[in-house]
Amino acid sequence: MNLLVSIPCLNEAATLAGVIQRIPREIEGFGRVDVLVVDDGSADESAAVARAAGAHVLSHGANRGVGASFQTALDHAVTGRYDVLVTVDADGQFAPEDIPRLTAPIVADEADFVTASRFVDPARAPSMPSIKRWGNARMAGLVSRLTGQTFYDVSCGFRAYGREAMLNLNLHGDFTYTQETFLQLSFKRLRLREVPVDVTYFDGRVSRVANSIPRYAVKTLAIILTVYRDYRPIRFFWWLAAGFTLSGCGVASIMLVHYLRTGRFYGQLWSGLTGGFLVMVGLVLFVVGVVADLLDRVRRNQERMLYHMKRDGPPPRG
Repeated sequence: MNLLVSIPCLNEAATLAGVIQRIPREIEGFGRVDVLVVDDGSADESAAVARAAGAHVLSHGANRGVGASFQTALDHAVTGRYDVLVTVDADGQFAPEDIPRLTAPIVADEADFVTASRFVDPARAPSMPSIKRWGNARMAGLVSRLTGQTFYDVSCGFRAYGREAMLNLNLHGDFTYTQETFLQLSFKRLRLREVPVDVTYFDGRVSRVANSIPRYAVKTLAIILTVYRDYRPIRFFWWLAAGFTLSGCGVASIMLVHYLRTGRFYGQLWSGLTGGFLVMVGLVLFVVGVVADLLDRVRRNQERMLYHMKRDGPPPRG
């Protein structure tokens, strides 16, 4: 088996070489361990530092986001026929020495995807601002509710992907990818596991993804809802339809009660018109859900074909 360790990088020249040098080159179950650095438009010497440390470098030329960096690594791992892909941050907050702990369940065929978890073991939970801890918990709770499984950390970037997980991922977000992978792999019934690890937060270090918590929350929530809409269209649209329909009936009941009391509609016509409009929106969303479910079958067939194309490679010419 071959392992690719990918490091997304944006202006990390100060710490990058140390992280690369700490990556174990002999890991049980693997005959080869390669290191890839995805340079996401760095303005410093990150690319040169990575090459000097022995890593292969792919450069975007301009900053495209951590989601795009992961997609670049994923494409490289799939086309390079790697059996496992590990992603680890370039700042050293996660210990590269923990990579064997993440890959072991995949090598033993006990999991298709393994993520390092900062919160699954309370004894290892790091010290962080309460607002960030609360946000991580809410995000994990939302993904758990949508997938019907229990997860504690869905935002950590230190992860291992087996071949099946890599072939089944079809990601679309450039901003981030961490929650999207959980949803896609869960919906496709792959085996997901969390492994507790220690994490080090450095004083003065600001996250490049979550440097603005409101912005991060809005963008991440949009990605989660988009994925849920694509993979569970009936539930998504019918829950919306139920909300609008029930709200419409509630508003329209004001006019009904007024009529029963006074014998006339005048004075509460607004509630009837508003309620009728909301009910109509609910009916439209119900129909949209039916159509989206039909399109979902097309998506599943396309993803099936894409899976086989990535697994088997391009067809022979001639």
